[in-house]
Amino acid sequence: MAEATLRARTIAALSNPDLDQKTALARETATLWFNRKIALRSPADPKIPDRPGRPAKPALVPPTQVKNRGVGSLRSRIALLHALAHIELNAVDLALDIVARFTTQNVPRSFFDGWMQVADEESKHFLMVRNRLRELGGDYGDLDAHDGLWQAAHSTRDSLTARLAVVPLILEARGLDVTPSLQEKLKEAGDHESAAVLSVIYEDEKGHVAIGAKWFRFLCAREKLNPATTFQELVRSHFRGPLKPPFNDLARAAAGLTPSFYRALVSTSSA
Repeated sequence: MAEATLRARTIAALSNPDLDQKTALARETATLWFNRKIALRSPADPKIPDRPGRPAKPALVPPTQVKNRGVGSLRSRIALLHALAHIELNAVDLALDIVARFTTQNVPRSFFDGWMQVADEESKHFLMVRNRLRELGGDYGDLDAHDGLWQAAHSTRDSLTARLAVVPLILEARGLDVTPSLQEKLKEAGDHESAAVLSVIYEDEKGHVAIGAKWFRFLCAREKLNPATTFQELVRSHFRGPLKPPFNDLARAAAGLTPSFYRALVSTSSA
């Protein structure tokens, strides 16, 4: 892979079912790209897979079959961290996919700087959560998980603007809403180590939402579109289910996602 392009490398990482290899290749590719050691793309690049490479476990089941997760017992904390590991793994693949899928778009090279930063940090997050799971006696793959995150993104595979609306500005922004309360619950349960992992993730996710908002606004400005109304139209077209409060308005606004974007969708999104 030493001379492969950014696109070929992200496709290779996306396709790899070995999670150690996937995350290592993602992080190595990010470093090579930041140092301008690899080209963006080539006609010889392989085809992008329809689905990311994944190990045999966890089994993927409908969201309704995944049990609710608390923090009161060791078993429930393992379930919570397993769900978080699954979210972070999806985030790795989604960051790799946005780079691989949209390298032919007319965007500045700094667009790919941002998303390779996201791929690198999401890989770090997955490894941190998995390590914490192992410390507690579990591992990723021990429990069932659902495929809702990838399915939500798959519908935006033909539109960069829609992908930015759904992934960073809905899915990642949701992390800004729920993570602070989860941190506090973990601290109350005496699990300060898991709370510290969530603290790292929370601070990085602010930057990920900001990267999404920056490029969403860039694309809207180029097409002379209103960002807030365009966001709402794309969400109604490409995202199933309502946006649910409470919202962390301060953290969202600091990342460039103001209430004018999402408040109108709370009662008007359709399942």
